[in-house]
Amino acid sequence: MMITPHATGKVLQSLCLAGLLTFGIPLQAQEKTSYQTPPDEILKLVDAAPTPLLEFNEDGTQALMLERPGLSTIEDVSQPELRIGGIRINPANNGRSRSSYITNIKVLDVASGDEQTISGMPEDARIGSVNYSPDEKHVAFANMEKDGISLWVADLTSLEAKKLTDDRLNMALGAAISWLNDDALLIKTTLADGPDAPEAPTAPSGPVIQETSGSAAPSRTYQDLLQNPHDEALLAYYLESQLVKVQLDGSKSNVGTPGMIKSYQRSPDGKYLLTELIQEPFSYLVPVYRFPYNMEVWDADGNKVKDLAQIPLDEIRPTGFDATVTGIRNVSWRADKAATLYWAEAQDEGDPKKEVAERDAIYTLAAPFEAEKQKLATTALRFRSIDWSDDNFAILNERWFASRQEKRTVINPSQPDAAVRVIVERSYDDIYDDPGSPVYTKNKFGERVLLRKKDDIYMTGEGGSPEGSMPFLATFNTKSKESKTLWKSEAPYYERVAKVNDKNANEFITLRESTDEQPNYWLRATKRNTQPKQVSQFPHPYPELKDIKKELVTYKRKDGLSLSATVYTPGDFDPASDEKLPVLMWAYPREYKSSDIAAQVRGSKYEFTRLSWGSPLYWVTQGYAIMDRTEMPIVGEGDEEPNDYFVEQLVANAEAAIDHIVDGMGIGDRDRIAVGGHSYGAFMTANLLSHTDLFAAGIARSGAYNRTLTPFGFQYEQRTYWEAPEVYNTMSPFMNAEKVKTPILLIHGEADNNSGTFPIQSERYYNALKGHGATTRLVFLPNESHGYAARESILHTLWEQHSWLEKYLKEEKSM
Repeated sequence: MMITPHATGKVLQSLCLAGLLTFGIPLQAQEKTSYQTPPDEILKLVDAAPTPLLEFNEDGTQALMLERPGLSTIEDVSQPELRIGGIRINPANNGRSRSSYITNIKVLDVASGDEQTISGMPEDARIGSVNYSPDEKHVAFANMEKDGISLWVADLTSLEAKKLTDDRLNMALGAAISWLNDDALLIKTTLADGPDAPEAPTAPSGPVIQETSGSAAPSRTYQDLLQNPHDEALLAYYLESQLVKVQLDGSKSNVGTPGMIKSYQRSPDGKYLLTELIQEPFSYLVPVYRFPYNMEVWDADGNKVKDLAQIPLDEIRPTGFDATVTGIRNVSWRADKAATLYWAEAQDEGDPKKEVAERDAIYTLAAPFEAEKQKLATTALRFRSIDWSDDNFAILNERWFASRQEKRTVINPSQPDAAVRVIVERSYDDIYDDPGSPVYTKNKFGERVLLRKKDDIYMTGEGGSPEGSMPFLATFNTKSKESKTLWKSEAPYYERVAKVNDKNANEFITLRESTDEQPNYWLRATKRNTQPKQVSQFPHPYPELKDIKKELVTYKRKDGLSLSATVYTPGDFDPASDEKLPVLMWAYPREYKSSDIAAQVRGSKYEFTRLSWGSPLYWVTQGYAIMDRTEMPIVGEGDEEPNDYFVEQLVANAEAAIDHIVDGMGIGDRDRIAVGGHSYGAFMTANLLSHTDLFAAGIARSGAYNRTLTPFGFQYEQRTYWEAPEVYNTMSPFMNAEKVKTPILLIHGEADNNSGTFPIQSERYYNALKGHGATTRLVFLPNESHGYAARESILHTLWEQHSWLEKYLKEEKSM
């Protein structure tokens, strides 16, 4: 058996975990080395059946009920995997590894609530890429099998499914299915009778060399990049694909020539294809989506009509989150036209530090693509998207990260030189001042366009307020800029619009929930004097949690900034008693450019208590108070950067939260509080234990602890290490490891795929902590990435956390 470098790493890591190799880390022999399980109360909650997803048709009369599986097994997660080019490929079926999937599709009649089964569905199905046909009489989907991925179609009239292709879909880059019309699909396949995958050479042909000639190429720390010529050959092999037209009767014909097809988009009239084909040279510095590619327009038979652009390798880009590439980008079809392309081009060379009046220009080019491009509009911020309606009305959206600003402008596509109307100009972090997002409908081409009545557009939003979120459906007048609420969620429910069914928004479907009521879909009418009707009947998945108490609380930081959190306590806990509970505080920091916006209340006190694999709520069954979504805002106003004050504001946030749950609510025991988080929340946890003695224990999962290993920016920090070395050093728990006196549990997936959170971050941080005599434990989860997937891994993670909390919040405090 050939052992790849990745497999070698896994073997060495396994030996390390077994205590046979230590890589310089003298891990103590562990008493328990097999996968462990948490208490039965937690185990039962983890194994609760997932609720199906609903996907509605255009008029809301029917929904596809997508049934989801329980947790994967460690065998599933341990299947072969290629980690190359910044992506992860399953070499057995040419799809993305560890793809989420559904197990079955049923059809729900909204009016009656009847569920209908579809016959002929694949056995042991792993379904993805579910797509309604334009006339909504069929649904296409991919079935991910062990040795390949096949195309299936279900007839929604006869309720019968059939397999249309062999196991040849190429989903290495994601989606590979789209409808051409009501009777035909366009799919991306592997090559028929192609060669076998290239074998690894027994000996290298030479050294691996990279060279630069002085052009600055700052890059974030991407995972799974190419490392050698064999990686390049493998990536080219798995990306090579062919577009194929498939009729509903099963007949097939090739479209165009094979290539490393990055993406393809059908024009609204179905006569053209916009294709992107990856080219060499490949890069060892950036992932595949930043490799060179050619952008071409083909006709429906695959004949090249237009060479639109040759996009170069995207290695060299200015720093900053508002930076972008030069030249053509964000190319797509206008939804309101038969076959007209539009795109953006930077006017500042992609450099946000340049002072220019116009950041981007938007251009269009109509079929047959022989004329010169036409300028449609310009932006003062960075172009984001266009919401199309018709040739006289569209909304241009732009944003600027550094100031957190967004701008929405009404433009007249038929008159590019006509005056425009700015309808929204605000901070996109401001949830109290959010007018919402547009509602869409389908036009004659079957494309999504704005649901609009003259100057009114329809909007849905969260309805942020000091009392929490109260979602709404409204009209927004683009001339007066006034909103008119058509419907709004009311206490004691958290209810939001899932689907608007008609062009006047008289009928719509909502998803309603409460603190103890499982989310279910309801049919509502604004004009008719009828009561809302429940559409779905999903049962409560966690009846054991029905009696727990939940409260959305607000309190103030010592500088006066308002904060919030959601507090859960066991159902039998009496706040009036003298008993004080151990507390698990869970949080994730976020940066803001305004104190007023940072102080806004987020979430709803009426939300249903959901559980995910990483939730802290399991411990409410074990007699703990849970402080979840504990706000940890880091504010830098004006020219100040939030991270200049990261540590002091983080500490102040934690102090305020503890004071509130201990003194303000009389719930928590000040000497028995643990803090935890995942990813940036783990980074937060380690920082709090470095700079305070507020906590009795900490739990840090899949974090980054040494910011010099992410020197070209991290999270929302735009400055490089060389621009702000004191910020990177101060914020790095690794640099402050000698200060940690509180027990800290470190957990990390050994196959972490998230930029910046390489497993070595936890390995080196553990070494630093151990070297300074800290109480710590390092757990690597074999074959797990940034989010954990296998049931065995998740149960073991919960066991580790439970054991840690019991030991340092209960056992040691009782001695």
